[in-house]
Amino acid sequence: MKMTKVFLAAATLAVLPLAAQAQINAQPGFYLGAGGGLAWGIGSNGNASTQTGFAVGGQIGYDFVGPRVEVEVGYGQLPTNVNIPGTAINNKVGQLTTMVNVLYDFMPTSTITPFVGAGAGVAFVDSNNSLGSTQFAYQAILGVAYNISESMRFQIQGRYMGTTNPSVNTPFGYTTFSNQNLLALAGVTWKFGVTPPPPPPAPPVVAPPSYMVFFDWDRSNLSAQALNTIKQAAQAFKTKGNARITATGHTDTSGSEQYNMALSLRRANAVKDALVREGVPATAITVIGRGEQGLLVQTGPNVREPQNRRVEIVIQ
Repeated sequence: MKMTKVFLAAATLAVLPLAAQAQINAQPGFYLGAGGGLAWGIGSNGNASTQTGFAVGGQIGYDFVGPRVEVEVGYGQLPTNVNIPGTAINNKVGQLTTMVNVLYDFMPTSTITPFVGAGAGVAFVDSNNSLGSTQFAYQAILGVAYNISESMRFQIQGRYMGTTNPSVNTPFGYTTFSNQNLLALAGVTWKFGVTPPPPPPAPPVVAPPSYMVFFDWDRSNLSAQALNTIKQAAQAFKTKGNARITATGHTDTSGSEQYNMALSLRRANAVKDALVREGVPATAITVIGRGEQGLLVQTGPNVREPQNRRVEIVIQ
């Protein structure tokens, strides 16, 4: 019995550091549970002695995420020897219990959840089906749960369970005996109607670094400001490593479509040559001419819009 207490305490202490790390999407809801384990009789009963027995049970309850309330039905049995000839107790004492438990989960959103609880109800105590005795029952609960998912949990727990003293028939008349037990149990619960956690948000789309170089009307030569922008683009390329550059040339809507396509390509090649002078390998640069396509500022035909006379440098 002492080893059971030590085991439960050690298990709780061992998992507490992990509880702060892993999290679940805890939700309120109804649940069903079932479990079983070992039982020991404690206390002094004169001529009676008990051995290790068993206990099983099932629960239906509601989880408020932290507090829980449940109704539990259980059955336990202890091998029992009584050194009084003619006594109704012979070989075993069993009891069927119906309890209402109130429990509290610490850190209910953690994967590892310690909990405590208490319960009260009735116990139907019998021995070899020859004696029935209805008693008030009570229990204290200490345990730790591993939340396998938002719906399912595995738990281990230790319990102290007692009843008011049942009576037993002996050759000397009815006598009462102490009915106190320690239980070590393991079991699972399943919660209904749990909504699966939402998927993690998609990572933000990060646009590749880009730079714009602008030109005078009908020109493809580079201004001082344009050269400074190209120098910044070359430095960003070197910092990124294992990258490529696309230089896309554009024009405004003045001039013919064919002329503007050729002009946009000359502008893109002028930017490429400047990037190469800044140390960017020519093989890492792709040149595209789009002419009047892809206007930065929408205009009608034959409009000399300065923002449309440009080369866009994109590093990928």
